[in-house]
Amino acid sequence: MKSVNLSLFLYNLAWSLIITLSLPLTLFPKGQRLIERLCLRLPDTPPKKQSIWIHACSVGEVISALPVVWSLKRQYPLRDIIFTVTTRQGMKIARDELEGKVDFLLPLPLDFWWSIRRITGFIRPSILVLVESDIWPGLISHLKSRGVKTLLINGRVSPRTFRSYRRFRPLSNKVLGLVNLWLMQSDLDRDRLLEIGLLPEKVKTVGNIKFDRTWLPMDEKERNHWLRLLNINPEDRVWVAGSTHEGEDEIVLETFGRLVVHFPELRLIIAPRRPERAEEIHGLCSIKGLKDIRRTDLPGDSDHYKVLILNTIGELGRLYGLAEISFVGGSMVPIGGHNLLEPASFGCPVLFGPHTHNFVLMSELLIEAGGGKKVEDAEDLFETMKGLLSETDRSGMMGKQAKEFVEMNRGALERVMEHIGGFLEAD
Repeated sequence: MKSVNLSLFLYNLAWSLIITLSLPLTLFPKGQRLIERLCLRLPDTPPKKQSIWIHACSVGEVISALPVVWSLKRQYPLRDIIFTVTTRQGMKIARDELEGKVDFLLPLPLDFWWSIRRITGFIRPSILVLVESDIWPGLISHLKSRGVKTLLINGRVSPRTFRSYRRFRPLSNKVLGLVNLWLMQSDLDRDRLLEIGLLPEKVKTVGNIKFDRTWLPMDEKERNHWLRLLNINPEDRVWVAGSTHEGEDEIVLETFGRLVVHFPELRLIIAPRRPERAEEIHGLCSIKGLKDIRRTDLPGDSDHYKVLILNTIGELGRLYGLAEISFVGGSMVPIGGHNLLEPASFGCPVLFGPHTHNFVLMSELLIEAGGGKKVEDAEDLFETMKGLLSETDRSGMMGKQAKEFVEMNRGALERVMEHIGGFLEAD
């Protein structure tokens, strides 16, 4: 315990030095974000006591948290729900989905001791529910000192994170042990935490709550709306490549260029994980002779484009509904992959690369169910796409099996709510 206290003291000291040096930035217009994250600007009226605090880091975690928010609102209508987010992109999605539906929507302050005490004194939570990751030692240790329990839900431990935990095993064990309960997506994630030294009673496998989202099908009216908005002809065939990273865009565009020779009615919607990379992808399209348009430039000169670069946030999840075939990025490069369920929920075949360590179990089960396929490289992607576009019956069956896979794996939310309920009732 002494080593943990010393580590936390040094951690807080480091933050104090960083904040002291950064304070002059608050005098400038660009320092408004720092003011928010220092917790210098809070609402006038605090939440009710014994509120429920949910924290999500970015876009993916916000989306994962939505079913939990709706369930908590139904089961505990008298408790205030406070939702905090770390990143700007995550906050945008949170505002779109949760504005007016949770009691408070706030940016998470920096893990600086003064800001942490200020926000916890304002929120006065009964519990803190962390979604997937984003462990802040200062925050969690302060809540523990106040008797507030912390749960982490939908937990996963990537190989890279696991290597870091093992490298500093004694410290990792102590810091991660500050969390009262870890609810993990898979046994593999659970075993990695047990290897670090966490007690078995503190780490449970409950499954992935992303399966329990309300997956709204795309009806004909919505489909026609999107086709008109994006200037896509009803007879066009659409390939959606979502959440792509640097190094993948060129593979996707090269593959598309080869495919369109055989399938001239094919259109590509490519959605970079970071929308600000749209200009870079536009440059690649120009080099390859592919007529493209950015989503924000529509309607513009959109009559003859072949590639739509989706440089917006929040639309990809619905645009998978237009796809005949999908590719999920972060998987041809060693990022670890992204959410495979969004395209699968629309009954769309899901292709992904060999790097899926963020979704190991999900990718394996999707392949086993017949709804997904791992492609090893650019040539494999081309051959697989060409085969599926040529054999529409096989593509249709693969999409049907992808949708069935999503439906069959529901249930994690109920198990998560049982554990949250147990903590709330004990409180």
